[in-house]
Amino acid sequence: MEHDRARTRAWVLHPELKSDPERRDPVPALGEAVALAAALPELEVIGSGIVRLAKPQPGYLFGSGKVEELGALFKANDIELVLIDGPLTPVQQRNLEKDWKVKILDRTGLILEIFSDRARTREGVLQVEMAALSYQRTRLVRAWTHLERQRGGLGFVGGPGETQIEADRRAIDEQLVRLRRQLDKVVKTRELHRKARAKVPYPIVALVGYTNAGKSTLFNRMTGAEVLAKDMLFATLDPTMRRVRLPDGPEIILSDTVGFISDLPTELVAAFRATLEEVLAADLILHVRDISHAATEEQARDVETILTSLGVAEGSPRLEVWNKIDLLSPEQHASARVRAERDASLYAVSAVTGEGLDGLLAAIASQLDEVRHETVLRLEFSDGRRRAWLFERDVVETERQTETGFEITVSWTARQEAQFAAL
Repeated sequence: MEHDRARTRAWVLHPELKSDPERRDPVPALGEAVALAAALPELEVIGSGIVRLAKPQPGYLFGSGKVEELGALFKANDIELVLIDGPLTPVQQRNLEKDWKVKILDRTGLILEIFSDRARTREGVLQVEMAALSYQRTRLVRAWTHLERQRGGLGFVGGPGETQIEADRRAIDEQLVRLRRQLDKVVKTRELHRKARAKVPYPIVALVGYTNAGKSTLFNRMTGAEVLAKDMLFATLDPTMRRVRLPDGPEIILSDTVGFISDLPTELVAAFRATLEEVLAADLILHVRDISHAATEEQARDVETILTSLGVAEGSPRLEVWNKIDLLSPEQHASARVRAERDASLYAVSAVTGEGLDGLLAAIASQLDEVRHETVLRLEFSDGRRRAWLFERDVVETERQTETGFEITVSWTARQEAQFAAL
């Protein structure tokens, strides 16, 4: 009981902006926001709700009547923290904190908290720190300008306010430069690891999907590894790789990646690009979907959007894995099985019970059967760019100089051959 008392009493609000043409269905969106809050062990979610808005108010986000009504609700429930599932300006955040006398986090702040709680590898920790600093930098600067105005100065031309803004901004910028240097070192080390892996003739299979789609459970089931797999958002943050021998198939490297989420804070999109680069190197992508989730279609679209933004070509080899079929009703279950039987790129499975996994593993093996094949290329001396491309991709087996250029034996995938032909 004492442990519960030590937890922070939180309330989750999802503002539904009627004027936003891209607004999500508010019910699953609120469910996701509550699940995000539940992912932080120190929070106890006391209540939640959807607040419909015609348009956001610049000073408070909500109208004055709603601010008052919510303030009374939070006071009655001893709420200490309010999570607002959307973007808040620093001014809105500060005004609401003052009125409601609670701490406030917006969606970006909450996701950053979760990421900092979960990051385990050196790279993950550095990326989260950088993202958090970039976020704080925007808040700090505006907050200080505002405070200086309250003290009677404008904060634009000299004065103590500007000195404070500059000092804070400089401190953050210096810290960002330091972190970026450290991160560059870590990324270089990982590139060396990746190059070493590229020389190993194992194809890479990457699991991608919306957060909590069951990727880590599937990873554990396929590899026998013990990766943290919990029913919570962002249980996996750092990429994990294992070597697996497929039944009647080749050995592969299976990669488990960070879960995607809609409206991922821009600071984190940049920070986790490196983590997701493993997906670009993959010979096959498995898009894992929680088919039992009410918003599974929207989640799938979000994943596709992020894959495109990472530079994953639309036609790149991939299979869609409908996970968690054990949670469907008997009718839905039968329908999912029928769909999967008709579509060669779709597999309905349960990572928990193992149903459908044999078919998925066989499909992965057949997709990768001809992953690498040998080709002998003859390049002229003037073909330096294409020759360099082959060495960058680590596909060269042997090279012999001839009178007119080079005779190069390469071992590559069909995708790499097509990319080379397009040069």
